[in-house]
Amino acid sequence: MKIHLLEVKQKLPINIDRAWEFFSSPQNLDTITPEDMKFQIISGADKKAFSGQIITYKIKPLLNISMLWVTEISQCVDGKYFIDEQRFGPYKFWHHQHHFEVTDDGVLITDILHYALPYRWLGEIMGKLFIHSKIKNIFTYREKKLNEIFNIYN
Repeated sequence: MKIHLLEVKQKLPINIDRAWEFFSSPQNLDTITPEDMKFQIISGADKKAFSGQIITYKIKPLLNISMLWVTEISQCVDGKYFIDEQRFGPYKFWHHQHHFEVTDDGVLITDILHYALPYRWLGEIMGKLFIHSKIKNIFTYREKKLNEIFNIYN
């Protein structure tokens, strides 16, 4: 199994309380997920992130095919970080760390994503053809939406 790594950083000129309030609310995932994925929260998003939280979604990542995705917030330290891990879904492995660091002029958000694709060599071919770029596009979309939400213009 090949593990892929994507690390993305974004600086927001807001305080840590505002950043944590937004990112620790699973309901905000819909806002920062590309519309073409048809992201829909089914259950578990009614509370702020906490260790052990199970969140169930439906997504349509490819060809408008609906998939169930279940994640668990495996670790959570308020104002510092949380980690979501796939329990059931489209990936063979999914481990996504969300880190928040106070800076002189705001908050630095660092996402560290480790993931593995299903279907062995076929999954790796699909990864090269479109999955890796689709994942990068999710974070590009998210950066743009966060800039809009927090009124940041580059």
